[in-house]
Amino acid sequence: MEKSNKLTSLLKNIFTYQENEEYNFYLSNENSMNPSPATDEFAEYKEIFSSINVNLEYLKYKYNALINSDVKFREFQFAVQDKQYNACIIYIDGMVNSQIINDFILKPLMLLDKGNKHKSIPTAISNNITVRKVKKFNLEDYVYNSLIPQNDIKKVSEFSEIISDINSGNCALLIDTMAGAFSLDVKGFKHRGVSEPQNEIVVRGSQEAFVEVIRVNTSILRRLVNSENLIVENSTVGKISKTKVAICYLKNIANDDLVGEVKYRINNLDIDSLVSSGQLEQLIQDNGSTSFPQMISTERPDKVVNLLFEGRVAIIINGSPYVLVCPGIFVDFISSPEDLNLKYQFSNILRVIRIIAIFFSLLLPGLYIAITTYHPELIPTELLFAIAASRESVPFPIIFEIVVMEISFELIREAGLRVPSPIGPTIGIVGALILGEAAVSASIVSPILIIVVSITAICSFAVPDYSLSFTLRFLRFLFLFLGYIAGFLGIAFGLFVYCAILAGLKSFGVSYLSPYFPCENKDTESTIFLKPIWLREKRSSFLDPKRINEEGTISMLWKRPKKN
Repeated sequence: MEKSNKLTSLLKNIFTYQENEEYNFYLSNENSMNPSPATDEFAEYKEIFSSINVNLEYLKYKYNALINSDVKFREFQFAVQDKQYNACIIYIDGMVNSQIINDFILKPLMLLDKGNKHKSIPTAISNNITVRKVKKFNLEDYVYNSLIPQNDIKKVSEFSEIISDINSGNCALLIDTMAGAFSLDVKGFKHRGVSEPQNEIVVRGSQEAFVEVIRVNTSILRRLVNSENLIVENSTVGKISKTKVAICYLKNIANDDLVGEVKYRINNLDIDSLVSSGQLEQLIQDNGSTSFPQMISTERPDKVVNLLFEGRVAIIINGSPYVLVCPGIFVDFISSPEDLNLKYQFSNILRVIRIIAIFFSLLLPGLYIAITTYHPELIPTELLFAIAASRESVPFPIIFEIVVMEISFELIREAGLRVPSPIGPTIGIVGALILGEAAVSASIVSPILIIVVSITAICSFAVPDYSLSFTLRFLRFLFLFLGYIAGFLGIAFGLFVYCAILAGLKSFGVSYLSPYFPCENKDTESTIFLKPIWLREKRSSFLDPKRINEEGTISMLWKRPKKN
């Protein structure tokens, strides 16, 4: 019996699979006999060494050169004064222009003309005696001044600088015996060209939009502003991503305290990565608990330029086609870039229409349910009978109907954005027409409710700012329940609370309801109703700009010339 048990256990040990709890793997390293300076037993290096072998070993470790296929290390030799120097260029394939590297870096160094040698420079001194003053040879200066015909080249002395430049599309040049490196701008990555705005379309105005490349965006602003007073300060956000951020303002207009506050908030972010302008907006806005937008986000360069001339600060994030402008007040989010291109009468009519759209988008469903539930005496008798007749066959309470229809419309809107473009309009047609008609025919909802929801949806599309439209869409549900619970009293209470919240809200120290609360100068563009352009003499006082006057007392001198 014991032998049988031993035989059984032996067979089990041989043929039964047993999962190991621990696995020990070993990755061979071709440089295992020569430890890397960046292993755990060594500290991170800061300064670039004079030995190219140590520098390359460290950089290859940092870039995982054994497994990274797009990071290129091109080692070569070049001769100066009959002496050979080892050198290497480091770049990321796909982010550089290979032709520039070949023609303006490798060829001048590797195919150096023998006649272009460093020689001593004769100098004349007094008494007509000419002597030969021997100038000490400096390899770094010689390469910088004589060998690299590149327009954008800088000397760097720290590994962090050279790694950041390589990641952004530059090429690093390391030379043996030189305690430093050269960073050369050879960017050549593909990017989207300047095209028409996709979400902020205007009839009469600029037809170009920002792109994802930060230098293209700053060049657009330079071209439109056309002033040496435009300052573009670079900053970096993210310990890992090291995303480039440009802070733009006009130094002779923008308030220094506002500029300093923007730079302070951006430079004091302890995060690993930053990808989009929406993330930065949430990180530097004053109040993160409110859903109202506190910074202007736009893809239109003309809008940004107009705001810069007013004294505001623009923030451009590399990789995002949307530019942030701060501070933002409520009036900014009901304005369109086209308002400044139209006559003030037309612009004011459009702004009145937008205010009506905001009112209906926010309150129409709540008012409908409040009137039909608590205040039917406000409805004409014939209309009241028509509403009652349309709801006779509907088995659900009115709150259920309107919530179902609002949620259904939000689902249709979201589905229309996510589906492929060719069938996007089809989703809207099917959802709005077919499903709505089917719901009425099946006596799930009343016909007048379809009209209320449709008008509310159309009004929400008339709001020019996407963030404000989003806020109104979801506040609509709050006022809907307040109207169902307490009628007009509930809606009035909700409006009072939100007006109090907006009155206490600030954006970079500026009141959100400026220039109306607190009451300030209204002879500016930042008001609900625009004055004629020849009467907009002063910039917004709530920005406290350095130059308060925007135009002369008589701006149209052709009409009323000054007397000598």
